[in-house]
Amino acid sequence: MEVQSKLPVPTLFDWSGGMEKFEAWTDLFYQRVRQDDILEPVFRGMSADHAKHVAHFVAEVFGGPTQYSDREGDHYNMIQHHLEKHLTEAQRQRWVRLIQDAADDVGLPNDPEFRSALVGYLEWGSRLAVINSHLDTVNEPPNAPMPKWGWGETGGPYIP
Repeated sequence: MEVQSKLPVPTLFDWSGGMEKFEAWTDLFYQRVRQDDILEPVFRGMSADHAKHVAHFVAEVFGGPTQYSDREGDHYNMIQHHLEKHLTEAQRQRWVRLIQDAADDVGLPNDPEFRSALVGYLEWGSRLAVINSHLDTVNEPPNAPMPKWGWGETGGPYIP
């Protein structure tokens, strides 16, 4: 007879080590972006707080505290940051590679379940960023909820 655990499943945020880990991850990533020939032009002139804002956004999406939406912006605002940037597939692929390398280097969990969820989110989010970067207005209502990412699937296809 198989015995199943009654322990609650942790959020991706909790499993990954909390806010310090997210901030270290995005800080290292954006340090590398500043030195990358493909991505530096995209992020040239970013604010000193950019890495922390991204950490807080992803942390909230992964089930962490609502620090981003409480004090720093919302999903609608995040989409606005990508409008008319005209991101390329090469830039998207480089972004995904560098952020995964930074995840390895700061010690985010490397178990298959976590990495599957992480890579799924990075692919989903970066592809939406490219789509939104070719638009001049946000296609979602201003009160669109923050995305929530867990251990499972996205919930269906993207339909513009």
